[in-house]
Amino acid sequence: MPLSPALADAVLRYLDVVPGPPDVPLLGRLIAAYTQQVPWESVSRIARRAAVTRTEDCPRWPEQFWREALALGTGGTCFESNLALHALLGALGYTGDLTINDMKSVRGCHTALIVHAGGGRWLVDAGFPVHAPLPLPPSGPVAAPFHTYTLVPSGAGRYDLERDRHPAPYCFTLVDSPVPEPAYRTATTADYGPDGLFLDEIIVTRVIDGVVTRFASDKAGPPVLERFLSDARIETPIEGDIPAALAAVFSMDAGVLRAAFTALVARQHRGA
Repeated sequence: MPLSPALADAVLRYLDVVPGPPDVPLLGRLIAAYTQQVPWESVSRIARRAAVTRTEDCPRWPEQFWREALALGTGGTCFESNLALHALLGALGYTGDLTINDMKSVRGCHTALIVHAGGGRWLVDAGFPVHAPLPLPPSGPVAAPFHTYTLVPSGAGRYDLERDRHPAPYCFTLVDSPVPEPAYRTATTADYGPDGLFLDEIIVTRVIDGVVTRFASDKAGPPVLERFLSDARIETPIEGDIPAALAAVFSMDAGVLRAAFTALVARQHRGA
């Protein structure tokens, strides 16, 4: 279901995007704004999993996702992020499909959108993220702010997404087959279960002042902030209170970050 008009307007103001007809240029602006304002992060899901008893109550559906983004500066991982973007696009007049995709031999672990605009179909992904809409079928490499993307056919209705300027060029394998929203929601709920991804590591990534900025709790050694400048990776040690420091860098609520760190420590102790 699309977002309500009032919430969609609030989200556009948050993204600093001027509304317009549902065309490809607006789609590109929305993706660029999303990656600069809404983090890819596992903090929300870790905190949510720790606070909610029943797995079926864990998912943050689009309205909650966006209201928390507005109030707390949070985002999410692919299942919730792409459904939230799908709901926003629906409110803006776009149509399209949800997909659930593969990463090498791991099946059904990553989601993306196929959006209809300008008389064509476009791969859109807030959950990797992919920094530009990519035409389907592919017509060649697509230059974006941080990478040039190439969709390589890898079977019937399957495309391997690759990027340059990265030590791991392979991103994921698009399965170009619509997934009904009820099935997508079932998979989103399952991602909070025992085999759910990103429940055991805190990752936050966002484009800040034009630079991809990242924190990952599973890196060896003292905690650091990573910034990716062209072909260089710069590490800056994080001193003092880690949740407070990350809240300042990523403009996120310190309470959510602190809850996630607390839950992660408790999870590690249970697994010891």
